[in-house]
Amino acid sequence: MLVRLSPKAAEAGHKDRSAAGGGRTSAWRLPGQPEPPRPRRALFATEHGARLFPADVWGLIRRLGKAAGLPANLVSHLGPHAVRHAFATLYLDAGGSLRDLQDAMGHADPRTTRRYDRARYSLDRSPGYRLSAYLAEAAPRPASCLAYRHLCG
Repeated sequence: MLVRLSPKAAEAGHKDRSAAGGGRTSAWRLPGQPEPPRPRRALFATEHGARLFPADVWGLIRRLGKAAGLPANLVSHLGPHAVRHAFATLYLDAGGSLRDLQDAMGHADPRTTRRYDRARYSLDRSPGYRLSAYLAEAAPRPASCLAYRHLCG
């Protein structure tokens, strides 16, 4: 029998995540097991050593955008999700695997990950376009096309 941990322990969207050792982590524990110890130090800290809160991350990303010279209307829309989206899009643009990205992003459904693939709308990647290009290259040309190229294209 499993016992549900406190809401604080289950806060991460109620999803199981892969642990670094290859196991699974979740908000469940066996009866009789002690609750995991609370961290004494913050995992992420500010420059002064204080705990880093979500608002601090938002502020940091916006300050970096402003320092990079981005327009004010764009900086106002920057946040952690924009960074996550940029990571996913650039990873796929660089030739990364859709399956690996799905795993890194924690998506259960590959359709969720496909929305980051800008190249999927490219005509060059269309199966029909690729097939027709292959057939056009592989097809033998009639002798009349060799003599009258302007007629055969």
